[in-house]
Amino acid sequence: MAELTVVDQENNAAGSVTLAPELYEVEVRPEILNFVVRAYRAARRSGTHATLNRAKMKGGGSKPWRQKGTGRARSGSNISPIWTGGAVTFGPQPRSYAFKVNKKIRRLALRMAVSSRLAAQRLVVVKDITLPEAKTRHFAKVQKALGLERALLVAPAEARDLLLSARNLSGLTVLAPERLNAYEVLRHRSLVLLESVLSPLALRLSAPGSLAGVDVEGE
Repeated sequence: MAELTVVDQENNAAGSVTLAPELYEVEVRPEILNFVVRAYRAARRSGTHATLNRAKMKGGGSKPWRQKGTGRARSGSNISPIWTGGAVTFGPQPRSYAFKVNKKIRRLALRMAVSSRLAAQRLVVVKDITLPEAKTRHFAKVQKALGLERALLVAPAEARDLLLSARNLSGLTVLAPERLNAYEVLRHRSLVLLESVLSPLALRLSAPGSLAGVDVEGE
């Protein structure tokens, strides 16, 4: 059972917190993390690529020349794929790259991602962050005091001042607990949790049943 020191926004010790091992000390399985990250990135692909096939090409309504007597090869259309500037055969068309991932697998991957940050001593719990106003310069001082570089800050959804103050700072992302996912955790070097999100995050991480023997296969 892990016990972490809770710090304030000036990086001074402000207490301690005990984290449940079944949520924060899960064995990391790279194949599951790889599967979930690929699914997340695939779902973000726009899939709007397209080529002009014969149905979408203009022209081709009349035969370029008569069938016989010209000495040239017969041809029925000037948009034929074998012509320069003609249609494309079997080219890419708009499609969705998303593929389904079981909800239990996604939750397990999130527990693994959070556990990896704890194991690497890159998980920080902050008592609270209060700002005089929603200004980037105020949060920049907090970022410097806590040493937040390539960090993911998990804060309550109602903490709008934090979101507005941090959105222009490079290397820092602010997310609500309900929007947290394994991809975002792994994409950042460190994970910073406000003490107020530990309870909703525990509900997000916990799930009935066990997946200790799950084998994951991708596409």
